[in-house]
Amino acid sequence: MIARYTRPEMGKIWDEENKYKIWLDIELLATEAQEMLGTVPAGTAALVRSKAKINVDRINEIELTTKHDVIAFLTSIEEYAGEPTRFVHLGMTSSDVLDTCFAVQCKQAGEIILQDLYDLSNALKKRAIEHKYTVCVGRSHGIHAEATTFGLKFALWYDECQRNIERMKNSIDAISVGMISGAVGTYEHIPPSVEEFVCEKLGLKPANVSTQVIQRDIHSQYITTIAIIGSSLEKIATEIRHLQRTEVLEAEEYFSKGQKGSSAMPHKRNPIASENICGQARIMRGNASAGLENNALWHERDISHSSVERVIFPDSTISLDYSLNRITRLVENLLVYPEKMLYNLNLTHGLIHSQKVLLFLAKKELKRQEAYVLVQKSAMRTWEEKIPFLQSLKENKELMKHISVEELENLFSYEQIFKSVDYIFNRTRIQ
Repeated sequence: MIARYTRPEMGKIWDEENKYKIWLDIELLATEAQEMLGTVPAGTAALVRSKAKINVDRINEIELTTKHDVIAFLTSIEEYAGEPTRFVHLGMTSSDVLDTCFAVQCKQAGEIILQDLYDLSNALKKRAIEHKYTVCVGRSHGIHAEATTFGLKFALWYDECQRNIERMKNSIDAISVGMISGAVGTYEHIPPSVEEFVCEKLGLKPANVSTQVIQRDIHSQYITTIAIIGSSLEKIATEIRHLQRTEVLEAEEYFSKGQKGSSAMPHKRNPIASENICGQARIMRGNASAGLENNALWHERDISHSSVERVIFPDSTISLDYSLNRITRLVENLLVYPEKMLYNLNLTHGLIHSQKVLLFLAKKELKRQEAYVLVQKSAMRTWEEKIPFLQSLKENKELMKHISVEELENLFSYEQIFKSVDYIFNRTRIQ
């Protein structure tokens, strides 16, 4: 990879200045390769590079007439470098430049996203360790289920983040493909050795087969990977939004000094970062759908994909970079309220222990459905009368024929959860 392409800011990857610099390098690397073959006078590439300038305004001005961006670019370079530019773009087609440049830009963007993912991974791991044994209620269908730990939520997200890192690595590798193969990919006017030289210098692989364009299935993989990562961030953000609801308030986004939550209500502290991230995920999914549509082009090419890609790739990579940075800060600064977790855990008066009682009775040679009916009877009494579940069980004479008071009370402990937490953390390699 050429040094100037090493991890610029995400937005700058997609600006015209960076794009035209890459175009110029591709053109001059191809010229240099042809010098080595003897088809272009020695020193041509160096001479053109010494005189050429990237003048975005002038290129745009020329394009108003040519209605063709690559021709406008080459015309502008010729105005600065003069006669030697007649050997530039020799045997090449526009997409040799456009698609190879696009691969470089996507690789640059992917490398930034990959670093963002590592940063998020570290933040999730740290909070998982911090709250490894912080007991909270687990919910299914939004209803209290059984006890879990808050650290397990972070461990779950950390594990998914590792998969996203691998997905991004694979997508960067897949999209790091260039082509210098001519009008319909046959190398009729330029030998494959030129393509190999250019791609090696740019840190790319030559496409095994191309038409006039690199095939868009690899771009589909890249843009859908971004959408998958976005959906993972939305998962985290949605959980935080639910946990910050006033009735729950087990966790809360950090509220900085001077921050305002509402123009009307001074008391408001809203989960705005989480909501922003959920909104950005929708954009990424929509863009992925458009990217998939680009895979089916006519014959050796058409340009129906071009206008789409000029929007969705800058849009999605910038959106994901923003979302990853924002959610990493959110995770690092998330306010966690263990006391409220315990309060909420006890809202159902101990009903979350019902399965443990059921399983214990089943081991006592009761049929499972018979045990279920006995436990459910006490559980429904607790729901209706709001008395402690342990009390309701003790007052269930039929149930107590099969279990001692001591055995029953021991079932209302969280110790078994902690053993499993250690096992899960070891398996996810969180140490």
